[in-house]
Amino acid sequence: MSEPVVVRRFVEADRAELLALFARAGEGAPGGELWGHVPSVRDIYLTAYIDLEPESLFVAELGGRLVGYLAGCLDSASFPSEDERLSQAIRQHRLWLRPRALAFFARDRLAAAAARLRGQSTDLSELVDPRWPAHLHIDVAAEGRGTGAAQELMRQWLAHVDTAGVPGCFLQTLAENTRAVRFFERMGFHAHGEQVAIPGGRHEGRQLHQLTMVHPGP
Repeated sequence: MSEPVVVRRFVEADRAELLALFARAGEGAPGGELWGHVPSVRDIYLTAYIDLEPESLFVAELGGRLVGYLAGCLDSASFPSEDERLSQAIRQHRLWLRPRALAFFARDRLAAAAARLRGQSTDLSELVDPRWPAHLHIDVAAEGRGTGAAQELMRQWLAHVDTAGVPGCFLQTLAENTRAVRFFERMGFHAHGEQVAIPGGRHEGRQLHQLTMVHPGP
């Protein structure tokens, strides 16, 4: 009989192992590398949540090893925006001195300008809507997939949102990450708004698009 997955609240003793998990969990996913500097990407999508709202952070453990996590925020308006976290990461890690990061952001600016000239939306900002004030990021490493870890992480997060009296939550994912989109739909999320092309964002030669999903649906 296989060992069951245990999903629980994050505790500070998990920090080092959780930070190490971040890169492993994103391997192979569209957009998983971004500009190729794991510490700065991790600061945006995980470390900020550990530091600012650890009570909304859940981890999945299998055989005594962390295999997944869900980092959430109950009130997005009171949390630093993704743009603010990105700006801080650029400064802290001096990304302008890293050729790969510099090339990524240069492509991003050029692609955004070209999209605006074509009349296409380039608004990748987080959803601001009182119906869905909470948001989350979830990731499970390969060894945790198919074990029920993602489902239990999401169930405990949604229970946390409900207990806090928050009306709903949103997430943003890549439309091209079809495995993730199908999972979110099974958990009761629905697409909201239009897919937006990510300037400079490509995976295996394909243009990447941001998809916003909400729970409960509109």
